[in-house]
Amino acid sequence: MTAAPLRTFWAWLCNDDRYDSLSAPDKGAIDWLRSIPFWLIHLACLGAVWTGVSRAALLFAVASYFTRMFFITAFYHRYFAHRSYRASRLVRLVFAVLGCTAGQRGPLWWAAHHRLHHQQSDTPSDPHSPAHRGVVFAHALWFLTRENFSSPKQYVKDWRRYPELVMLERYDWVPFVLFGVFCYAMGEWFGPAHGTSGAQSLVWGFFISTTALYHATYTINSLAHMFGSRRFDTNDNSRNNLWLALLTLGEGWHNNHHRYPASARQGFYWWEVDVSYWLLRLLSACALIRELRPVPASVLADIPSSGRTRR
Repeated sequence: MTAAPLRTFWAWLCNDDRYDSLSAPDKGAIDWLRSIPFWLIHLACLGAVWTGVSRAALLFAVASYFTRMFFITAFYHRYFAHRSYRASRLVRLVFAVLGCTAGQRGPLWWAAHHRLHHQQSDTPSDPHSPAHRGVVFAHALWFLTRENFSSPKQYVKDWRRYPELVMLERYDWVPFVLFGVFCYAMGEWFGPAHGTSGAQSLVWGFFISTTALYHATYTINSLAHMFGSRRFDTNDNSRNNLWLALLTLGEGWHNNHHRYPASARQGFYWWEVDVSYWLLRLLSACALIRELRPVPASVLADIPSSGRTRR
């Protein structure tokens, strides 16, 4: 490999900002070459044809899915995007590293685009509105475009003051790759006693689990703006959806969230299942986090007396 391709490859690994200077049409195009890892993760799921499946591998995949879903919902979303509770600097860094294991870029990239989404929700400037560029683009293509590869840094000035977070952002792929190594090692070390192997654990615990995690997370950008009920008359198309809430540990109460994004809970009432909030309460009880922001009484009062929800 010559020097120029090596420099380009290294720039990609460091999440460079080379796309910031492109013209508008070029920025809006999908970078198919740079998106190859995303498609390869999907393709690798076919490895199950050769490795087969076992009860242990299936349970490992489910555990991998829900653990990393919690990292995304509770850490990336409710903490880094909305600062809905407080944590020490060390705990914050641990949260950031754990979030990177989900393979959804770094916490600053995630938070920046999500804050932009809330500011421009379901307008033409929303990076992933199904109302303007279609459900497929909003679900899984928007982040593959050149304009969305870089972070809109103006939305995360608060977090960019911390050099450890900026450094992690440059190499956000490292924890993700190490998690894949961990999945393989778990299968090699403990697999034989449970009817699995390193390859099988890698396919199910990493590739299949990650692919499922991707698309479950993306449903909030796409389906949660299309299907469900509306308790609050917000300036967007956000919906509350029980099935998506179960799939994403509470993120499906999306209309609630758009009404008051700063709350640590998205299921505003006890009957609205919000597993991420329950686990955050546990972390708070363990003194790992503090000051979980509640839903103000004034917000709860903003509900039509004729019923709990309206469509």
